[in-house]
Amino acid sequence: MKSHLITLVLLIFFYGIANAQIPKEKNSLKEKQISLVPETPSKAPDYFCTWNIQGYLCSIKDGYAMRMEMQEKNMYGDSTFQNWLGFFPKIRQDIYFVMDDSWDIPNSGTISDYYGMAELDPDRFPSFTGTSEERMKKMVKAVKDKGWKGLGGWICVQVPPVAGKIDSSVYWTNKLQLANAAGFSYWKADWGKYSGNPEYRRMMTALGRKYAPNLIIEHAMGENNITFSDTYRTYDVENIISLPVTISRVAGLLKYKPENEAKGIINCEDEPYIAAGLGCAIGIMRHPFVGDLPSGIPDFAFPVAARDVKKRLDEVVRAVRWHRIAEPFGVGSGSYSIDTLLFTDTWKVEKYETWVDRKIGEIVQEKAPARVSRGLPLAKIVNPGKNKPYVLSSLYPNGAIAIATIGRTSDREYIFEKSTIEQEINSIDSPIGIFGQYESLTLVLPDKIKKSSYTIWAQDLAGDTPVNITKEIIIKENRITIPGQLITKIGLSAATSGDVSDPGLVIKFDLR
Repeated sequence: MKSHLITLVLLIFFYGIANAQIPKEKNSLKEKQISLVPETPSKAPDYFCTWNIQGYLCSIKDGYAMRMEMQEKNMYGDSTFQNWLGFFPKIRQDIYFVMDDSWDIPNSGTISDYYGMAELDPDRFPSFTGTSEERMKKMVKAVKDKGWKGLGGWICVQVPPVAGKIDSSVYWTNKLQLANAAGFSYWKADWGKYSGNPEYRRMMTALGRKYAPNLIIEHAMGENNITFSDTYRTYDVENIISLPVTISRVAGLLKYKPENEAKGIINCEDEPYIAAGLGCAIGIMRHPFVGDLPSGIPDFAFPVAARDVKKRLDEVVRAVRWHRIAEPFGVGSGSYSIDTLLFTDTWKVEKYETWVDRKIGEIVQEKAPARVSRGLPLAKIVNPGKNKPYVLSSLYPNGAIAIATIGRTSDREYIFEKSTIEQEINSIDSPIGIFGQYESLTLVLPDKIKKSSYTIWAQDLAGDTPVNITKEIIIKENRITIPGQLITKIGLSAATSGDVSDPGLVIKFDLR
C-alpha cells in the first residue's frame, strides 16, 4: 500500500513539474519569435526619388538626357536597368515612389514650356489612358499594386507657359483637386520661376490643405519655409561631403517653429542614419545598380571611394523600419542642443567623384556640430580621438530613443573611429535604436536599476528575429553598458551579402 502511495505521489509531483514547465517553454519560444519591428508599415513621409536612377541610365550625360529617362518602360519594364518599381522590396510598403523631373512633360517640344503641368503625361506613360484624372488614378493604383505606399511627383514651382494667362491660385487649385481625386500622395516642390518666393510656396501649401488634405507638400530653398511646410528638404548635396553638410543643415533648422497646421518635418534626403538619429524623414536617392555607369565611367553621383553608398542599402532598410517604431517629428516640438564644437571634414577631389564643377585635386572642406540632440542632453564622447565620430541622439514623442554615431571624411577616406559614448536618458520603458559603430555605449539613468528585473532583447532592424542579450549587457547601479562588439554583431546579423552598411539595431528592456 505504501509503495502505491509513494508511486502516486511521485507521479503527481513529476506531472506538476512537467505541466509547470510547458507554458514557460512555450512562452519563451513565442517571445523569441515576436519581432521588435512592427509589421504595420510606417506612416512617416519617407520616399524613394528617381532622379539619380534617371541619371544612371543615361550615364549622367546632361540634364536633358536625365529627364528623358523618366518613362513608363523604365519604371515597369524588365530589361537591364529597368523595373524601378521593383526596388526596396522589404520596405516598399513604408515609402512613397516619387517620380522626379519630367513625369508631367511631353517627350517632344520645348520642355521649359511645360514645367509645372503636374499631371501624368500621356506620351511618357502611354498605357495609362483616359482623362487626366483617370490616367493618374490608374497610375496610383498600379504603383500601390507593386507594394508601394503611394505615388508622388516632382513639382516645378510655377504655372507653365503653355497654360496661358491664368491666376496662380486658380491654376494650383485645379491641380490640387486633380491630385486629390487621383489619390496622389506627395509633391516634391523644387525649382521654378517662384521657387525662391516663400509667399508663393505658402499659397500652394494653403491651397493644398484645403483641396488635397491628404497630399504631403514638401518645400525647400529657404530655411524659413519649414515654418509652413509639412516636410522640408535639406536639398541637394554632393556625396563626397554629404555627412557634415547634412548634419549642419538639419541643426540649422531646429530653431524654427511650425505655424498653424504645419508639421515641420525635416527631410534630410539620402542620409538614413542621420535621419534616425535626429528624428528626420528620408528621401532615398541611392539605388541597387552598383558599379560604373553604363558608359563605363565611374558613377560620380555615388563615388565608390566615398562610402560606396550603393552598397549601403541595408542602412536604408534599417532606418525606414525604425520609423515603424518611432515616426519623424517636426521642429518646435521640444528642446534641442547643438554642440559649439565644430568638426571639419575634407575631401580631396579626383576625377568622376562629384556632379559639382570642381577641379581635380581641390580640397572640399565642410564643418558641422560634433554633437546634436533633440529632447536629450548631448551625448558624451569619453575617449575622443583624432577622428571621433559625430554623435546624434533624439527622444521621440512616443518615448523611443535613437542614438547614432556618424563617420568622418578626411582627405580621401571615410573613417569610422569607434568611441566610448555615454548618453543620459530618463527611461528604458520604450525601444532604443542604436546606429553606427561604438567601442561601447553606456546609457545613464536617473536612478539605479537591477539587472535581474529585466530581460533584454536586441534585433537587427533589417531582420525579424530578436535575440536575448541579457547576459552580455553590463548594468552597474544606474549605468547600462552595451559593448561595441555586441552592437556590431547584432546590428549586422541580418546584413545582405556584399552590403557594407554600418550596424543598426533596436533594443527592448522587458520587465520580468
